[in-house]
Amino acid sequence: MEDDDVSVPDSPSSESGTLSPGSLEKQRASLQSYLNALPYECESPEEMQTKLEYIVGRLSVCAETKNWLVLTTWDGMLQCWLLMRYPMTKPIRAKLTRLYFELCLVPGIEPRVMRSWADMLSRLICNKPDSRRKLDPTDLQLPWQPLWRVLQKELWPKKRMHDSSRNVVNILLFVAEQCRRYFPPSEIPEMLSTFLPKLTKDSVLTMIPVLTSFLPPSHSRLYMPVVFKLWEAFNSSVIDDRFIELCGELSEDHVAGQYSEYGPEGAAEWKTVGLWSEAEWTFLVGKALGSMNVPVGATRGASTTAGHADTMADKQSLRIKKLINRSSSLAKLIVYSLSLDGPVRDSKAPSSEGFVAGSRALDSLDKLITSVESFFHPSNYGIWSLNLTHFVQRLMAEFSKRWKEEQQSNCKTPVTRRLTPEIRRNFITILRTPVLLSMFSKDPFTISYSQAAIRAMALLEPALVMPEILERAYSGLEVVNETHRTTSVMTMLSAVALPLVSERIYLGGQKHIVPLLELCIPGIDLNDPVKTICATMFITSVVQHLKIADVSMHQVGVDLTSDAPAEDVMDVDPAHEQQLPAGVEAPGMPTLSREEERALTRESTAAWADWVTSLFRRVLALFENLPEEGGKKGTTGGKMEEAVLKSIKSTLDTVCLHLSDSLFDLVLKLVFEYASTNAKSNAVRAFGQLVSCLARARPEQTVDRFLPFCISQIQEELRHGASSIRTTSTHEAVPSDTTLHWNMSILRGCFGYGGATTLKYKDQLLGLMALLVEKTKSERGYTGTGRLINRVLHSSATIYTVDSRYVNPDEWNSPEFNQNLTTQWGKMYDADEVKVVWHVPNHNEIEFVLEILDKIAAPALDKVESLLETVGKWDSVARNDFCRYLHAARSVWGGLPTFLLQGAKDVINPCMNTDIEVPELLVTPLDVKAGFVLTDPNSPQYKRAMAHRTRFGTIVHKAANVLHRESEGEDHIDAVIGVSRAIDVYLLEYAITRSNFESLTKAYRQSRDSNRVWPKQKENSRVVFLKRAQVYNAGRLYMHALYRRRDALDDQLLEDLIEMSLSPYTRVRRHAQAVLHNACGYFVRSTRFTLPYLFRALEQKNDPDRMKGALYILWNKGTAAYALADINFHGQYLVALLSCQHEEKPSVQKLVGNVAQDALVYLNEESCHTDAFTEEVPGVLRALGELKQEFPMSAVHQDILHQAVAKSQARIILKNQRYTETVKAVLELAERPGTHWRYVQFAIRFLYGLLRRDSAPPPALAAFFLKQSISPHTAIRVTAQKAVVKVCAHVKIRSFSQSSDQLWLDEWSNPLRVDIPMDDPSDFLRRHARPRWPAGQEGDLRVDKVETGFLVWTPLVKAYRAVPAGPSAFSWEEESKPILTAMSEVMNQGNFFTLLALLWGQESMKNSTAPELRAENVTFMKSIAKMFEHEKLKTVLDTIDPLLADGDRYKQRSGAELLAGLSRGSKHWPKQHADYLWDWIASRLDRIYAQMKPDTVSFWENLLSEQLVDRDPRRTAPLVKWILSLPLEFHGDSAFAMSKSLSIFNILVDCLDLRFLPLADQYINLFLDNANTGYAEIRSQIAQNIYAIINIQWRPVYPSARAFIAACETSSDPLRIREATYIARVSQIVGQLPAWREERLPPPRVSQSQYDKVGLTLLQWVWDFAHGPQAPLIFPYMVVLLPEIIRMSELNDSSELQTYSSAVLYVLSAVTPPPEFIEVIADNFINAIKSSTSWRIRVNALPTLIVFFYRNLLSMSSELVSRLMSVLLECLSDENIEVREMASKMLSGVVRCSQRQSIVPLKDRFVSALRKTRLPKRGDPAYQESLRALHSAILGICALIESFPYSVEPWMPPLTEVLANHATDPLPISKTIRKCASEFKKTHQDTWHKDQLAFNEDQLQSLSTMLVGTSYYA
Repeated sequence: MEDDDVSVPDSPSSESGTLSPGSLEKQRASLQSYLNALPYECESPEEMQTKLEYIVGRLSVCAETKNWLVLTTWDGMLQCWLLMRYPMTKPIRAKLTRLYFELCLVPGIEPRVMRSWADMLSRLICNKPDSRRKLDPTDLQLPWQPLWRVLQKELWPKKRMHDSSRNVVNILLFVAEQCRRYFPPSEIPEMLSTFLPKLTKDSVLTMIPVLTSFLPPSHSRLYMPVVFKLWEAFNSSVIDDRFIELCGELSEDHVAGQYSEYGPEGAAEWKTVGLWSEAEWTFLVGKALGSMNVPVGATRGASTTAGHADTMADKQSLRIKKLINRSSSLAKLIVYSLSLDGPVRDSKAPSSEGFVAGSRALDSLDKLITSVESFFHPSNYGIWSLNLTHFVQRLMAEFSKRWKEEQQSNCKTPVTRRLTPEIRRNFITILRTPVLLSMFSKDPFTISYSQAAIRAMALLEPALVMPEILERAYSGLEVVNETHRTTSVMTMLSAVALPLVSERIYLGGQKHIVPLLELCIPGIDLNDPVKTICATMFITSVVQHLKIADVSMHQVGVDLTSDAPAEDVMDVDPAHEQQLPAGVEAPGMPTLSREEERALTRESTAAWADWVTSLFRRVLALFENLPEEGGKKGTTGGKMEEAVLKSIKSTLDTVCLHLSDSLFDLVLKLVFEYASTNAKSNAVRAFGQLVSCLARARPEQTVDRFLPFCISQIQEELRHGASSIRTTSTHEAVPSDTTLHWNMSILRGCFGYGGATTLKYKDQLLGLMALLVEKTKSERGYTGTGRLINRVLHSSATIYTVDSRYVNPDEWNSPEFNQNLTTQWGKMYDADEVKVVWHVPNHNEIEFVLEILDKIAAPALDKVESLLETVGKWDSVARNDFCRYLHAARSVWGGLPTFLLQGAKDVINPCMNTDIEVPELLVTPLDVKAGFVLTDPNSPQYKRAMAHRTRFGTIVHKAANVLHRESEGEDHIDAVIGVSRAIDVYLLEYAITRSNFESLTKAYRQSRDSNRVWPKQKENSRVVFLKRAQVYNAGRLYMHALYRRRDALDDQLLEDLIEMSLSPYTRVRRHAQAVLHNACGYFVRSTRFTLPYLFRALEQKNDPDRMKGALYILWNKGTAAYALADINFHGQYLVALLSCQHEEKPSVQKLVGNVAQDALVYLNEESCHTDAFTEEVPGVLRALGELKQEFPMSAVHQDILHQAVAKSQARIILKNQRYTETVKAVLELAERPGTHWRYVQFAIRFLYGLLRRDSAPPPALAAFFLKQSISPHTAIRVTAQKAVVKVCAHVKIRSFSQSSDQLWLDEWSNPLRVDIPMDDPSDFLRRHARPRWPAGQEGDLRVDKVETGFLVWTPLVKAYRAVPAGPSAFSWEEESKPILTAMSEVMNQGNFFTLLALLWGQESMKNSTAPELRAENVTFMKSIAKMFEHEKLKTVLDTIDPLLADGDRYKQRSGAELLAGLSRGSKHWPKQHADYLWDWIASRLDRIYAQMKPDTVSFWENLLSEQLVDRDPRRTAPLVKWILSLPLEFHGDSAFAMSKSLSIFNILVDCLDLRFLPLADQYINLFLDNANTGYAEIRSQIAQNIYAIINIQWRPVYPSARAFIAACETSSDPLRIREATYIARVSQIVGQLPAWREERLPPPRVSQSQYDKVGLTLLQWVWDFAHGPQAPLIFPYMVVLLPEIIRMSELNDSSELQTYSSAVLYVLSAVTPPPEFIEVIADNFINAIKSSTSWRIRVNALPTLIVFFYRNLLSMSSELVSRLMSVLLECLSDENIEVREMASKMLSGVVRCSQRQSIVPLKDRFVSALRKTRLPKRGDPAYQESLRALHSAILGICALIESFPYSVEPWMPPLTEVLANHATDPLPISKTIRKCASEFKKTHQDTWHKDQLAFNEDQLQSLSTMLVGTSYYA
């Protein structure tokens, strides 16, 4: 339904940018097909255009008066308008989009408002995948800079003001993605030069998402080289996701090359494979292989380290989240790169060069799938299964889409680039085996993906897959004991139901339908619910496409002797099922000619009658075994039974609809006989549903048959006292009532559809209803009566579709249709061909409804009214009567939701705040025509009905009132709940509810998608179009349910609901609250109406239960969001919560806590600013101006605008006034001496949420925060500290901001800031990037952060002037001075810091082993130091001094926190004070160092890194100097002492970053010289330091972005990842290793050998590197180290070396190496294996080599592969048996993945070796040699057989005889053969019935010999 959404320009003319007349015509035609399907007149497009004008007018008034919250309510109206699917012209759509784009960029707006605008934007653009975009780049151009400006604040938020739950960054990136096609492509260079300088090693995970979200898809050649070069330099799965998605989208966008929408200018050019050059393609397919996540070799873990590397990134970038479906993007990439672009490989001669079907991409796919094929097998199930099947399913979906797109007349792809039938056939053949394997997988998702893939295949190439499916189907259905297979087969058959029934798709499926359905019947079995559901699903999916009628020969009457087809063709006798149908067994399944097929199908229909009766009998048998009905909701059994019944009902529904007349009569007779002779209490509901299936198909016949019988039975039962025991709550049914319930259930089943039949029995029905209302006294009885009344009314008084068969009603009975019935199975329609038949109530039916109102509802209400007089004296009889009659009245109105159209209401209490609100801006419902029966308020019928309805409402209100007054307690609960349900019906059973509308829409989408081959498919089955019409009608009704006004009676009923929601009884409360929340969702301003009542209920002297009721309502998300956004209720809500302290009851207090906690979400600093917005919004006004040109603005509009402008000032003043009042009130409550600390905690959290950056808080508040920051309660203290930090930060930014924009976008600048122009980077580095300076030469600028200069420098780098000695550098703004004074006073109270230190020094409860520095404490101290500078310096230092030396580590930590914050905050202090502080610190550094112990070292390290990070070393010179002077020991006695200095040094390296470069070489040498340390932790420190330094050195910086882009296009290594600075040094060490190896000490001292120690350091370094984001940098070093690492892996006397070295070898395959290293690395392995003397090296190197081979399969050259093969063949004859077996395993893998052409030569080689070798006697000296030669050849043959696990190649069968001859040879030969045979049997089990035909008798005998070892007769 979304796809034929509004503007659908299909014609090529839409490119011109103007709106071609054709496209509007097309939209109108599409709309018309919707309107034609409705039974009533609808609005013309012109009328709807006026409504749009009205909505846009309101939107513009709100935007001009900056009334953002009201504007969002009108967004909802715009959505409603779009839902009606009327055409919107492109200019209007483009300008609306522009407006919403501008709205998203308004600074300082609340995130949820922004989110609703972003959502609206995406609805207008309609960028959903697979649906047609509504706007082309020619219609709309958007600027990207404003968005980037707003985004920067969110990407790098200020630390002190950052809120971790804030998600704006993702909203803005979403906006960028939606709009990227509309950014002008001419801006790409500008974008790159903005983004690239910001991209550094730290920010890469932030900037890559920015790049992919902003860059437009056009002119991709400008940025793709950069993408690939960046991609290969980083190891990250986030980057993989983003770039794979980008490449997938580009492949699809540019598939038509220069003919695409981007024209010759913007299109990507075609290269070797689609848009990609050979190297790029190889890289992409390598990524695809890595994404499959299959384990290779011994490691079962993840296949890449990319995910691990991402966890090391900064937390900031991990906030950017987006669900990227990698499988989908990879599938797009591959499918849209397919075309004829190479020579075709000849399938006969496997050795020929060329590509599968002449397509390079297809060839890669073939290799890819082959290499992971075995992982699809269910026995190989694992975490990867879902991934793999999803990938295949997406491949099929994308392929079907592209195939169908290219068949459209307007396809722009040139013919030479399109898919060919040959490509299609091969594509499906490649994917067929994996899908058929995974079909039987172990989890439902994997199975459903495989089935979706099979369905797509069956619709594209039925001849390739249907025979395979049918074979599995028969075998799976005949074996009933393997339930898993049976269910899989049934669901698979339902997936391919369409090709099965429809001969235009697949000829040869139809004759199988009846036999398959017969096999399904045993599947209906209550003991196996899953199987039953699958069986019913299959039956439904087949039957919905055909008419069940017997058209076989004897039925249609062909003369038997004449030219009828020969009778022996098919024998439908259940005993011969195995032979059926002709030609199943042969592997190819020969298809007969069309005529023969039709004849066979016609004959098979003779079995329909038997099938239908056996189906119904089976179902009735299942009903008899159901568990008894019962439980709260009167359900049958548990969830599973309910699901089974539901599925059976929908199946029988479909079956009954499609029965021919004679078969329907047969079924009706069968069911009636059962009904009239049985009454089963356990199947009452189920049987009623069964009858309703018959009634839905043919209401007249069913009612005629059942009604008279049921009525007489019911009267008989009631006469004998059935249902006479009075009850009012659910209970077990009384056994003697069973017959009554049974017959009532059948009657209910008869009605619901077929309105006219009710008139025929009108009088009997009225009599019966009156009788039932009177006589049924048990709850079960009277609710049943209510349901019956409801159904009868529904069938008479509602507009609904009838006759949902699969063909139009006129065709169903036409002789031509029935003549060739079977050829018409599976018929599809276009929207315009479907005739929708509606039931529209006629005059008599309306009269009948009014009669029911007069004769049933009115008397019932009379009874209720009279009972209300005596409430106080009710006994159980009266109570029962009240509940019964009220239920009857309620049931009548429950059945009439669309009977009356409620017109305009008389609103008594609009809940308007007239000083600040304009009544015209209140949202109005979208008034469209919908399916109501009575719409004219002046007609007599309408007046009669309306009077009844009003009376119902009035009496219900009266009942609520009386019961509330007279409430007798427990006994009345049922009566009260009855009233609240009646209110529910009165208020909400109108038009259609949200949940019903949503479930209708969902059902329609599911059935629509289940018949589609591709998303834009127009034709579908008739049922789908009926559902579409229902949904469209429902959508129009839904417009009436929304935004309803309240009249006086509605208000009274709402008040009653509120009263009930506060009831002392939980049941009543819960029910009433649910109704109330629902009502608030439909009635305008109903929340505002209810809030005052709730706040009153929280006041003192209230009952705790009333408070609970009120709190639960206030806790509701909708209520809370509304109240806290409302000007007046915002403060009341918070204050009311804080005033609940008077209630002692714990449950109430717990609730208050929950409500208060959840309210915090709505308190953010923007919320006040959003409502009282005063700034200019030029962008929005510009967009509005353009939008207004499209609409003539009326005088009314001007008038409203004047009113709104007049009131907006008042609104702003009031909002600010209320804000101040709220803060004051909350503060006052918090400071009261009697306030409990929990309430202080709520209050302080509220106050923290209420802080605003745009206005100064009252000084008392700041003082309160500071006082609470030394509160003994941790929770209060933490919030108070955060609040103090925020207050200080706000003072600072208000002082520094010149304008409101600067304030909200974080663009303010510090007066000390200087921007250094980056004209000469080397000069900048010389001046500012050194670790230390000689005294006096520091210069007067300080550069704290260098966040650029990795690829390109930004034009300016931020620096600060150093503050000279003298006064403070800042003066804070005037408004904030009182705040600072107040805070100062608090701190001056003598012991403030002492207390603070005491509290911080308490032992923490979380008994962590080593205490860490707490960031929130450091930030608190830092904020105070920044604000008050040196004021409190002396006091603080005096407090810190004793703590540093304290023996208690927690006290030490509190000292460290104070010191860290103090020195960190002293950044801009005047020089004399800063120097004083640093001298103080420097004099204590040695003391601190000396007392670092293992349990305190971590927080001291935190302290140091806190000082150094993001600081110019000139600011921390004493500290840097001290660290550089620390002695670095490597061979001392104490490991701790050494690692202490090393880790401090490591901190320095990390923090100095690029300033460390001048020292890099000297330290690298130092570390490498000492790599031979004996301590593991020192080794790991050394490894980390080397890693850090090499990391810092990697800065491939370019003079400009343009230069970098050019380098990416021309140079092979622009990011210099292949340059290894220290390669010479590493080679020198490697050169020494062999010598050291000889000198190794003997065990147990082996680990002290030089070789082991240096080896472990190097391995640790490689391991660290490979798991980090810069992993690709390791490869140049790796190549040098490899031979040695391979040698280490065989040293079994040192387990550490062995473990590490083999781990490193595996990790090597988990990172993608630059292509040129692949050969080198592989050769290293090959040489190691060839030259090595030790078999251990061969056993260790083989598996790692193969893993490497798999991972880089597609980048291996053919020479390399042949070298690999020769090594494997050598290893096959190795002396060591482990090496031989390993080689055999590898050989089969290599052959399978890439070396198919060498199979025959290999086979000949092995067979001749076998023939040549004779095994001499055991004692013979040549015995061992011959045995080895034999074993080698046998292993080779087994490897070949195992390389094709799922097929039997022509060369295989003869090999069985060769192997059988050796099956009895001595070990290990016989074992190898047996293992091979059993593996063969396991993998060929599924297809054995077909595979065995490839073997002759002798070969099968040989196969069994191989399995058992020897034949009995041998």
